[in-house]
Amino acid sequence: MLYAYADDLLITTRTMHSLVDTFQKLKEISAHFGLYINEHKTKYLRCTKTQHKTDGIDIIQTHLEQVKSFKYLGSIVNGNNSVEEEIKGRISLGNRAFRANKDLFKSKLLTKKSKLRMYQTLVRPVVTYGCETGGAKRKCKNQINF
Repeated sequence: MLYAYADDLLITTRTMHSLVDTFQKLKEISAHFGLYINEHKTKYLRCTKTQHKTDGIDIIQTHLEQVKSFKYLGSIVNGNNSVEEEIKGRISLGNRAFRANKDLFKSKLLTKKSKLRMYQTLVRPVVTYGCETGGAKRKCKNQINF
């Protein structure tokens, strides 16, 4: 399968053979339109329960570096289907959003109701972004429980 969003492409396959085949077709069709794949930006992630050495692969004179995780459309994707790293990052971003508005939250001029509304509109969405789509474990759900 090939997923595309703006200039980001994601190829998902079950076998190495189908990855090579799909990549070859993508490279050929792209070249037909004058587009070329940037070898330095192109990476691959192997999702498996067993550990494999992290070597790159070569497909049609293009070397693809293997990575353990990457960021795609604002979310961290990793090879062991774990969301802990994503949740830690979201909590960190939420803390950053809170600290950016710390003076407003400490202000004596604003009511508690106004501060709560600010929290619900400025901080909480940053932390909960993408939570509806992820299969978070109970431990992780408790970390971001509001």
